[in-house]
Amino acid sequence: MNEDQKEHIIEGRKTFFVVPDATLLPETFLEDFMARGYETYIIGDDRYCPLKAKVEVIIETFTDSILFFYIDMQIKGVKWEKYIKELQEKYMGRILIGVLYAKRQSEEEKNRLEKYYLFDVGIQCGCIGLEYQKMKNFALIDKVMYANQACGRRKNIRAICDTRSKVSFVSKHGQVKGSILDVSLSHFSCIFEKTLDIQMYEKVPKMLISINGLHFVSDAILVMQRKKNGVLLNVFVFSNSMGQQGVESDLEPRLIERIYQMTSDKAKSLMRYKFEEARKDLKRYMSDDDLWEAGFREFEL
Repeated sequence: MNEDQKEHIIEGRKTFFVVPDATLLPETFLEDFMARGYETYIIGDDRYCPLKAKVEVIIETFTDSILFFYIDMQIKGVKWEKYIKELQEKYMGRILIGVLYAKRQSEEEKNRLEKYYLFDVGIQCGCIGLEYQKMKNFALIDKVMYANQACGRRKNIRAICDTRSKVSFVSKHGQVKGSILDVSLSHFSCIFEKTLDIQMYEKVPKMLISINGLHFVSDAILVMQRKKNGVLLNVFVFSNSMGQQGVESDLEPRLIERIYQMTSDKAKSLMRYKFEEARKDLKRYMSDDDLWEAGFREFEL
């Protein structure tokens, strides 16, 4: 992974759900959140790298982050009220923190939780009681992320493409071929093998597009050209049969799935590397007994 790739992975606001209950917040939500412009990840607990070390890695690596902690999960060595207060004091202004918990039957307990985390600790992303109906939880969290601008400055998540990603179309001077560099639900950027003979804001019909093995046909409009490292970069916006920005409705779920896979695979790979480095640092200063006591076991992200 080169520095440009690492920089792309790190850029943009990310949301991390720390040790959530999978029955209340399943991993399938992450792809749906991405379709709404939110780049989200689940961070689990394991003995390979202690949870507190993982959180420190996330905060230091992804400097524009929102972290939601599920405080009903029992984690060895973590007292949630104290730990979240310490994080808020240490990183105030650098990260945003939210709290998730299973909905309480007692209004008194709910009020106590909200008072402590929202007013005493001062977290900014809410204290959310999750329902036992998963889709209600999606709407609850979606509302909170929208309020806290979890998409950051971007409208759609942009994924870096591999060398298999190509584009071609037929112009009045014959076939034009190019390589796609990155893609979102609305745009893609590419470079062509020869000078492009179309005008700015011209619609190109029936472009043959391949995104990391996903093949489809779409109209697209040239909206930007700029030089990068001496090469002309062309940016197109997808245009569907309704004259709207984006791909056809039947293609959209498949493109969402592919972009999610491309984006999350790279980010998870970087996190695994960073967690491994954190583990090595801990092992330098801890005996085998201390490591076992700290709770190391096989790795899971």
